[in-house]
Amino acid sequence: MITEAHKQCRLRGLNPDELPIYTEWLSSEALESQQSHYKEIIEVISVFVDKFLSSVAEDPFFAAITDHQGHILEFRGNPAIISTARQLGITEGVRFCEELGPNAIDMALRTNGPIELKGQDHYHHVLHQLACYTAPFHLESSGQLLGSLSIMTDTSSAHPHLLALLCTIVDSIERELLLRKHNTQLQILNQVLLETNYYGVIITDALGTILEINDYSSVILSKVSNGKRRCIGEKAFDLKIIGPYFERFILHGETCVGIEVSVKIEDEHHYYMLDVVPIYDKGNELIRVVGSLRDITEMKVAEELLRNSEKLGFAGQLAVSIAHEIRNPMTTVKGMLQLSSKTTNPHYYNVMMSELDRMNAIVGEFLILGRPQALQYKEEQCADILQEVLSVFEMQFEMNGIIIRTEYKEMAIIRCDRDQIKQVFLNILKNAMEALPFGGEVSIQLDMVDSYQRVLFKDNGVGMTDEVKRRIGQPFHTTRRDGNGLGMMIVDKIISSHDGRLVVSSELGTGTTVEVWLPETSE
Repeated sequence: MITEAHKQCRLRGLNPDELPIYTEWLSSEALESQQSHYKEIIEVISVFVDKFLSSVAEDPFFAAITDHQGHILEFRGNPAIISTARQLGITEGVRFCEELGPNAIDMALRTNGPIELKGQDHYHHVLHQLACYTAPFHLESSGQLLGSLSIMTDTSSAHPHLLALLCTIVDSIERELLLRKHNTQLQILNQVLLETNYYGVIITDALGTILEINDYSSVILSKVSNGKRRCIGEKAFDLKIIGPYFERFILHGETCVGIEVSVKIEDEHHYYMLDVVPIYDKGNELIRVVGSLRDITEMKVAEELLRNSEKLGFAGQLAVSIAHEIRNPMTTVKGMLQLSSKTTNPHYYNVMMSELDRMNAIVGEFLILGRPQALQYKEEQCADILQEVLSVFEMQFEMNGIIIRTEYKEMAIIRCDRDQIKQVFLNILKNAMEALPFGGEVSIQLDMVDSYQRVLFKDNGVGMTDEVKRRIGQPFHTTRRDGNGLGMMIVDKIISSHDGRLVVSSELGTGTTVEVWLPETSE
């Protein structure tokens, strides 16, 4: 190669007594951009080169770093020899190419291997006092050529071992670059997995010992473990809720992907999707087990709302059918009963008429669900509507040993459909009466809060569990054997249509409070 390079120089008419003429170089902007692009590589190379140069500080050594096209990016080493190189035209940005004559940088990049040139190997006489050693460096994972590293000195300091030493330095540089790349990837994964606030991550070794656990997981697990924080070094098998799934996978090899787990935190149910997956090394040996918890509570709530919507749609269809199938024969029966009233025992007649009226009221409840009602909104005194409903229940409460206490603190005019608001109060009082099978007390209070007429119904009955309270208003959900689960759903629907709101609080064994908020008529 050297002989052929000398021959080509003579054919091109290059004068060996003159300085090499550098015809290609980077502009200052392009050089700055390339140096920025190679910043991390230059940092790594500098660490190893500086260690070498510190051991030969008194000798005329310097190093040059180039990109993959042979452009000089940086010099390091003895200031005197660097100054000499600059006088020869060797500066940052200059490109070493084949047209310059034999040079170690161009040959190393073209052959993709280490090159040594010293003394008369160079074509130009001015370079005969230099010894140059160049080795290309690559991206170890892919073999991509990144650039070259050169060591230059005078011929008196040349040594055949310098090229081997340079190759060793380059090997170390390539490993360090690969390690940095892996570390960067691990840092990114660490940020994505462990530092996320969206899902929990627990990483264990092959035996189930916790190696990493992010804050999100730690908070969740501490809440279900009476505040105990989980630490690195503990066994994942001991974790509540998710520990058994780690154990099943690690000890028995059972796949645990897409497992739905429920956690009760501060009296609220939270739902998570759990995956427990393995990580293997190149030898297919298990080295890590990663568990991830994704919060799917909102999705579960959305599913529940969808199911309720489907139930409500079915209830509406059922309501129309019931109205047609029941009201017609019921009207006939009521008419026939009225015709025979003179020959029927008055007590029996009154009971049957009362039951028919109750059946008609039940059908009316279904019709509220079945089709929109022609509402007649008027300004009404809320206390008057309530008093009218109480008069209906007065006898039933007295017969059941139930005491009613009323307190009208502040009364307001509301714009409403009188019959529908009566229906609301009737359903709530009916539920209160059923919650007091052995007698008790029902307190009713009217007051004003933030321009709302608030009506509080409070009983000291059996109360409700959290699960029953959570499902109030869902269609067909009832705790009564003969109930249809539509009463409170109808209440909720009516109040919503009046731009109000319903608040229910209850404690098992203590009683239930129902708050009806209806907006006051604006003046």
